[in-house]
Order: sequence, then structure tokens, then C-alpha cells
Amino acid sequence: MKNRITFYLVAMFISVVITGLVTSCKSSKKTTVAQQGETELIIPCAGTGYMTDNEHLRANAIGESMDQMTSKKKALTEARAIMASELQTVVKTVTDNYVKSGEFDNKEELLERYESLTREVIKQELTGTKTICEKMTQTKGGNYKTYVAIELAGNELLSSLNNRLSKDEMLKIDYNYEKFKKTFEEEMNKLDD
Repeated sequence: MKNRITFYLVAMFISVVITGLVTSCKSSKKTTVAQQGETELIIPCAGTGYMTDNEHLRANAIGESMDQMTSKKKALTEARAIMASELQTVVKTVTDNYVKSGEFDNKEELLERYESLTREVIKQELTGTKTICEKMTQTKGGNYKTYVAIELAGNELLSSLNNRLSKDEMLKIDYNYEKFKKTFEEEMNKLDD
């Protein structure tokens, strides 16, 4: 009798374990986007090939208008605004880290001067951005939609910053290109993570 009870308990335990395994296997199936009632969008000029990496700053945007050229201007303006914001963040971090890591007596004055010069360089460099993707579509309503992606090479930005910073008489005394370049490259590498 004792063996029968043990046998039934073991059998029940095994059936519970098997039921649990079968149930967990069924629930681990992945549902697709379509099964969730969603539609995946494929957006032109966007995605992994159009993202900022350690060598290029990139931005993409969409512009829509009843006029074809206006849709293009809107897209480019928005992409440049995004890039300007990204550039300001990178350059501010670089200048903050560069000035703070240096042994300069007038840190606050230097930092203000670096920031002022880098803002000028950013404005200048944005006009030199390169369009790496441009697609235009027309909506059902007849509007034009322009998709763009632009880029700016990090080495070109670094070169422009170096030219501008090394020409400034006040900064020339404390400016160390190799140290600035190292700080800049470290920040660009963080963008790729």
C-alpha cells in the first residue's frame, strides 16, 4: 500500500512538471508586430546606416508640404537643427572636459571663449553638411514628403575647431591640439555606443 501511494505521488509530480513545461513552452512563443495589431513602418533615410557613429555626426528628418521644394526645405532645416543640437552637445562636452582637465589659471574665461568660438564653428560647419540620403514621396492627399539624412565628418569638424582655436591669441597660450583631439575622439567614440 505504501508503495502504491509513493508511486501515485511520483506520477502526479511528474505529470505536474510535464504540464508546467508544456505550458511554459507554449507561452514563450514570440508574437510578431502584425499579431499585436501593429504595422511596422520602413522609413526612408533612417535606421542603422544613417545613425551617428565615431567618425560621422548624422541626422535625419522628414518634411511635408503641398509644395515639393518646401517639403525638402523643411526636411533639411529640421535635420540641420537636430545636427546643430547634437554638435553643441558634443562640442560642449569636449570643451568642458578639455578645459577642466587642463591646468589653466583662468578656467572660466577660457571656457567662455572656447564655447563662443565653437558656436561660430558649428554655424559655419552646418553649411558644409553632406546629404547622404534623400527620398521624396507623395501622400494620398497630394502633399509631398521629403525624407533626408545628412552627415558631417568628425575629422572635418575637428580640423575647423583646431583652425579657429589656434588662431585666437588669448587661447593660443593654453591650447594643446593633441590633448583637444584626444578629448574630441573620446566623445565621438561614446556616440557609437
